[in-house]
Amino acid sequence: MRTASIQELKQELQASSQHKLLELCLRLAKFKKENKELLTFLLFEAHDEEAYLNGVKELIDEAFAELPKANLYLTKKSLRKILRIANRYVKYAGSKLVEATLLIHFCRKMKTSGIPYTKSTVLNNLYEMQLKKIHTALQSLHEDIQYDLRKELEGL
Repeated sequence: MRTASIQELKQELQASSQHKLLELCLRLAKFKKENKELLTFLLFEAHDEEAYLNGVKELIDEAFAELPKANLYLTKKSLRKILRIANRYVKYAGSKLVEATLLIHFCRKMKTSGIPYTKSTVLNNLYEMQLKKIHTALQSLHEDIQYDLRKELEGL
């Protein structure tokens, strides 16, 4: 089976009735959890970016509270899981501001959690890669926002 291109899908959706579009959206939402989360974001949370950021930050905080600090291997796996969750929510928002803010929050939590990440090459590289992503995301933002976020970034 050949997958249709975005252009073909767009043309077909434009030709569809409103009832059929509703059925397609609901079927997509039932099919995969990620689709349901994205639809939830678009319908209920996209209009209030600040509340969305606060909600995701709370999720990150809860995950850091449950972090196993005794075993560095389990800590590494848990940090990757937290980062995967954060990146999924960044992808839903599709905003460089959200990306930079959430990654700064992740790095701040990682630094203040007491994890000896500098002793582990893998964890140190993970931390450094997030800093690179933050700097890349900052490049496309407005100068005033860049200044504010860079001030937050200085502590890291």
